[in-house]
Amino acid sequence: MSSVHAIRFAHAGGPEVLQWQAVEVGDPGPGEARVVHKAVGLNYIDTYHRSGLYPLPLPSGLGLEAAGVVEAIGPGVADIAVGDRVAYSGGPVGAYAQARVMPADRLVRLPDAISFEQGAAMMLQGMTSQYLLRRTYRVQPGDTILIHAAAGGVGLIVCQWAKALGATVIGTVGSDAKAELARAHGCDHTIVYTREKFADRVREITGGAGLPVVYDSIGKDTFMDSLACLRPLGMMVNFGSASGPVPPFDIGALARMGSLFLTRPTLFTYAAKRSDLLAMAGELFDVVSSGKVKIDINQRYALADAAQAHRDLEGRRTTGSTILLP
Repeated sequence: MSSVHAIRFAHAGGPEVLQWQAVEVGDPGPGEARVVHKAVGLNYIDTYHRSGLYPLPLPSGLGLEAAGVVEAIGPGVADIAVGDRVAYSGGPVGAYAQARVMPADRLVRLPDAISFEQGAAMMLQGMTSQYLLRRTYRVQPGDTILIHAAAGGVGLIVCQWAKALGATVIGTVGSDAKAELARAHGCDHTIVYTREKFADRVREITGGAGLPVVYDSIGKDTFMDSLACLRPLGMMVNFGSASGPVPPFDIGALARMGSLFLTRPTLFTYAAKRSDLLAMAGELFDVVSSGKVKIDINQRYALADAAQAHRDLEGRRTTGSTILLP
């Protein structure tokens, strides 16, 4: 058993609740592996866990993705070996740590072509992009799609990947600088939502036809306008709540607006089976290794400075992916 440092918090609240503490890391039990982290990913869902929007049993660690090296394995672990370069996303919670013990069936081997930093930066956002574009609604060549927060971590990956699939990409952003960044990553039409009504612009761009799918991680502030962007039988994919949870609404609106589909997917469900996890990760590693999707790590913080990273993320001062270095 060895002592390492990790970010812990005893009660929900703002970034100031995050504490850098010494913790004990034991030996892996049956089906488990001990991983020494080389890089840890920062994701918006971490702020939901910290604030209590998505409550965790407290006290708790934080963080859902990281990359590192397997240091020890427990009994019954067959497909992961000591010394393997690995990455994971989707938990269990506790990635904000120098090392940890976790279920080995959540680990995937990192190809040599992908660095620890890339692995930590892209797993959760990249696997989210994979299920959004390939499974929730399977994007086809010629489709026009809308992605909100196009300059964010998921947004920049979705822009590039959708473009590689032959789609036309419309993205909403909060500033001209973010619009430029999104365009540099394959976004065909950028809408600065602070000064333009995005639903009106979508109708203009599509000649009034509407879209087959909208990918919305903003939630409360964009929900109804996102529905208004869809063509009949279109799919509304709400996969986050950056502006707050969507309030209850009358599902009759889906009928009136054109027999629309509405889904609230999570990566945890899509990647619950190990076979699905490996297939999703394999497809992600392929598009990154081939250069079709580039992972932009635009911010790096010491893991001990996680509170500042949260402040910057919530203050919309980050673009692309952010990593924490143990």
